[in-house]
Amino acid sequence: MEETDSGSGRLISDGDCVVLKRQEVYKAVQVQRRKKIIFEKQWIYLDNVIGKHYGTTFEICSGGNLQTKTAQVTATEQKEAGADNRNIVDDGKSQKLTRDDIEALKEKGIKGEAIVQQLIENSATFRDKTEFAQEKYIKKKKKKYEAVITILKPSTRILAMMYCAREPAKICQLRYDTLAQMLTLGNIHARSKVIVMETCAGLVLGAVMERLGGLGSVVQMYSGGGPVRAATDSFGFPKSFYKGLCEFPLNKVESLLTGTYSCRSSSSEQNPALGNNEISETQEQSRDNGEDSNSAPECETVTDTNTQGQLEAMEVSGEGPLSQEEAQKQEKKQLALERKRKQDEKRRKESEAAALLQNKNADGLIVASRFLPTPLMLSLLEFLAPSRPFVVYCQYREPLIECYTKLREKGGVVNLKLTETWLRNYQVLPGRSHPKLVMSGGGGYILHGTTVAMDPAKPNINTQEKSEEPAAKKMKVEEEES
Repeated sequence: MEETDSGSGRLISDGDCVVLKRQEVYKAVQVQRRKKIIFEKQWIYLDNVIGKHYGTTFEICSGGNLQTKTAQVTATEQKEAGADNRNIVDDGKSQKLTRDDIEALKEKGIKGEAIVQQLIENSATFRDKTEFAQEKYIKKKKKKYEAVITILKPSTRILAMMYCAREPAKICQLRYDTLAQMLTLGNIHARSKVIVMETCAGLVLGAVMERLGGLGSVVQMYSGGGPVRAATDSFGFPKSFYKGLCEFPLNKVESLLTGTYSCRSSSSEQNPALGNNEISETQEQSRDNGEDSNSAPECETVTDTNTQGQLEAMEVSGEGPLSQEEAQKQEKKQLALERKRKQDEKRRKESEAAALLQNKNADGLIVASRFLPTPLMLSLLEFLAPSRPFVVYCQYREPLIECYTKLREKGGVVNLKLTETWLRNYQVLPGRSHPKLVMSGGGGYILHGTTVAMDPAKPNINTQEKSEEPAAKKMKVEEEES
C-alpha cells in the first residue's frame, strides 16, 4: 500500500494531525497557521497545506513556505555512459562548482532540480560513469539538494515506521510487521471489547482504536499517575473514537478480582501515591470558594462551585477593574475548578472501566509492555470470556518462556504458541534485485493463545502428571538399591 493512497479523498484542515515525509524520514505534527516547524534541520510553515489533499508533495521555498510541486514529464534522452568506472579517480577535482557557487544559486531562488542539473553539467567524470553509477549519483544529489515534503495521513503503519526509525526504545523495539501480527492474532474488529496493557507511548492503543473504527470499547490498563497516549494523539482520531475508551490502574486490579473495589471510595484510598496531592487540591479549592467539600456529591460540588465562581466574577466585574490580588485569586479558582473537572472525568472513566472488567466478558487481550508479562497475564486473563484470543509481545524471549510455562501449569488456555517475527526488505530493480544489506536484526517475540472455560471440580491434568512423575522415578531407584 502506497503512502499517497492514505488520503481517502479528505482535505487537510487547520488543526489536523499529519505526518511529514521526506525520503525515508517521518515526523508527526499538527497543522496550525503561522506555526514554525523544524523538520530535517529546516523550518517550515504549513499554511499552504490547508485545503490540499493528503499525499500531496510540496517544495520548500524561501521563507519556509511550501509550494505544490508540479509533475514534470521529461523526455527520455539517450544518455552517454561509460563501460566501467575503472578510469575514474575520486580526487575531488571533477566538480567545477564550489560550495560558494551552490550557495549563490540557492540565494537566487534556483530550486533543487536545477541545482542537480548544474552539478551534472559541471561534473568532468559524469559521462564516463556507467548508467547505474549515473543513477546513483543523481539520486544522491537529489536527496541532498531537493527539499521535497509529502503530507501523509497518519495510520498505524506510518506511525509504527516513524517510531521504529526515530525512537525505537519508546515502543519497546516494536516493529510494524510485529504490530500487524498482534492485531491479527488478537482478532481486533469493530464492536468488540478489548483490554490493552502497553508501554509503547500509546502506539498499540491507537492501532486497536483504528481497527475498531469508533465501534466498540477499549480498556487501557496503566501504571503510575496516568496513561501515556502521545502516539495515540498523533492518529488524529475524532472525538467519537474516545467515547469507548476508558482506563483502569494496575494497582487496583487485585481489589477488583477480590471484590473489595468500590467506585465510591475516595481518591486517596484508591491510589495512595496520589492521595496527598489530591487532598491538598481539595483543601485549596475549599479555602478559595468557602465551601465544604463533604457537603455534596462530586458532580453536585462541581456545579455549585461553577455557579458560585460565576456569581463572584459578576460581582467583582460590577465594582470596577480587578486588582492584581483579585485577578490572581480568580485565576487560582479557575485552575482549581479545572483540576477538579479532570479528577471527576478520571473517576468517571475509571468507574466505566471497572464496570466493563467486572463482567469478565472481554473479547481480547493485548499486552506489550516493559514489565514482566507473567504476573500481568495471570491477573488480566481473569477478565476474558472463554474462547477469546490473547496476545503478549516482549522484546526478549526468556520472559515469554516463563509466561508460557506458568500458563500451561495454571490451565484455562489452549493453542499456546511462542513465535519470533522476522522481516527482510528487498531492492527490486531491473537486473539488481536482491535483499537489502541493512535490515532489522529482530522484531521481538509473540506469545498467543485462546482461553477456555475450566471445570473447577477437575484438577489440571498436566500439573498432576508433572507432580507424579518425579515420585515414580524415585521409587524405582530405591527398589534397585534394595
